Amino acid sequence: MIVRKLSIVIPAYNEGRTIHKILNKIRDMELVQGIEKEIIVVNDCSKDNTVEAVEKYCQENPGLPLRFISHEVNKGKGAALHTGIEHATGEYLIIQDADLEYDPREYNDLLKPVLEGFADVVYGSRFMGGNPHRILFFWHSIGNKFLTFLSNMFTDLNLTDMETCYKLFRTDLIQKIDLKEKRFGFEPEVTAKIARVKDIRIYEVGISYYGRTYAEGKKIGWRDAFRAIYCILVYNLFSKKIYK
Repeated sequence: MIVRKLSIVIPAYNEGRTIHKILNKIRDMELVQGIEKEIIVVNDCSKDNTVEAVEKYCQENPGLPLRFISHEVNKGKGAALHTGIEHATGEYLIIQDADLEYDPREYNDLLKPVLEGFADVVYGSRFMGGNPHRILFFWHSIGNKFLTFLSNMFTDLNLTDMETCYKLFRTDLIQKIDLKEKRFGFEPEVTAKIARVKDIRIYEVGISYYGRTYAEGKKIGWRDAFRAIYCILVYNLFSKKIYK
């Protein structure tokens, strides 16, 4: 598979304190085989200085291929991802949170199955491999594994981490998927729908995880877990539509 450009979609809400740090990591990371980077930051109507931070970063890094898009009202992480996916022009795209929980240097690990001609979609799993993982919330890890187990029951996949941020998609494929979820339901919805794509090739690789506490800005909570269960049931059992 020839990949000339990787689109990196970054949904951002109140990430003014850290977004320049993740952009630095992306800027300094070299992709294999000379693949170009396209960075798409989608500001979901942040109430802090996210806009000013990104605009300043663009001024200080004029050669960086960074596109900045802002929602006029807060719509949710899923909606920000929909916007970023719509504007992606690379052959493949990857989702990157605006915080520092995931390491962009591992993009090349996710690209490997694609470049070797094996994969259309690659998930980065926090629960496999020997990479560093910050020790944090026990019940969150149990919740993540339960949601993955429940999702696997219906999709017949054997993923270890359905809720991971790092998902690498063939752009033309993900742009055709009919995505509805505006918040954190994006993960189970997109998994349910790509699992039904005919002859889809889904791979998983181990990644690092530098998790945040709530004091450090973590946003997902138990209400989002219940929404994820709802989405797993709805998009696997009752909503059979895949494409727009």
